[in-house]
Amino acid sequence: MNMDQLAAHEMNVFCRIVDGGSFAAAADDMGMTPSAVSKLVTRLEDRLGVRLLARTTRRLSLTAEGEIYLQSARAIVSAIEEAETELMASAAEPSGHLKINTGVVVGRHMLTPILPEFMARYPRVSVELNIADRQVDLIAEQVDIAIRTGRLTDSSLIARKLGDTTRAICASPAYLERHGPLEYPGELVKHNCMTVAGFSYLRRWPFLTPEGINMVEVSGHFDSDSPDVIVDMMLAGQGIGRLSRLIVADHIESGALVELFPDQHRKEPLPVHAIMPPGGNRALKVRAFLDFLFEHPDVKRHF
Repeated sequence: MNMDQLAAHEMNVFCRIVDGGSFAAAADDMGMTPSAVSKLVTRLEDRLGVRLLARTTRRLSLTAEGEIYLQSARAIVSAIEEAETELMASAAEPSGHLKINTGVVVGRHMLTPILPEFMARYPRVSVELNIADRQVDLIAEQVDIAIRTGRLTDSSLIARKLGDTTRAICASPAYLERHGPLEYPGELVKHNCMTVAGFSYLRRWPFLTPEGINMVEVSGHFDSDSPDVIVDMMLAGQGIGRLSRLIVADHIESGALVELFPDQHRKEPLPVHAIMPPGGNRALKVRAFLDFLFEHPDVKRHF
């Protein structure tokens, strides 16, 4: 027991003596012997250099110094009890600030729709969602949990796989009605195929053939650095896109977009992981969010 712990223990015992009116009552309350309580008070008085209790054969009474000490001791003991109560409550219920980092697609299409439910379930947790299509240093930026798509490179992090996402080639019914149905992947070269700007490899769309993988080089008259903008253009009947199912799954299900070449298209699955700094998965708020992610049906249907 260090000095701070000893002082807190002495204050607690002293308060119990005054409340109980005797060493015996305090001893019974604290699970100590009366002689141990008496020795503790003597040691406390010797350390402080004052008498705190006036002892007679019949009763105990506080000295003037004891009155002063009791007032401070009660405040300190009460503060310790309140702190411990609050800590135990937080240990039983997720609480605190949860900092999440992810990319634009996952943030907008997987996390944002379900975060209100998580926050309603755990009102003592405040959430900060940082969206950036770049790798961040979880420790340096004090991130509790990140959702990343693609291969992981940092082996020091804790990772749990949510699933694999794939891409889909889609167009709106209106576009297909105007430009005619596509029967073969090679016909894509005649169409306005919209891709994410700045990534030339995304213009090469892979297809399965008996001979292996056939890459079709597509082109178009509209690109954007925002996949969501490309989806908006697809919905407006402006062209064909190849995007993550995280973005287009709802539109395919509703019929607003039609998936093209579902059997021939090589969908190139990409793993999606929840990652945490070393030891970060032990925090109750993080465990609660992980459980929420892995159990939520709207997350599962993306994979």
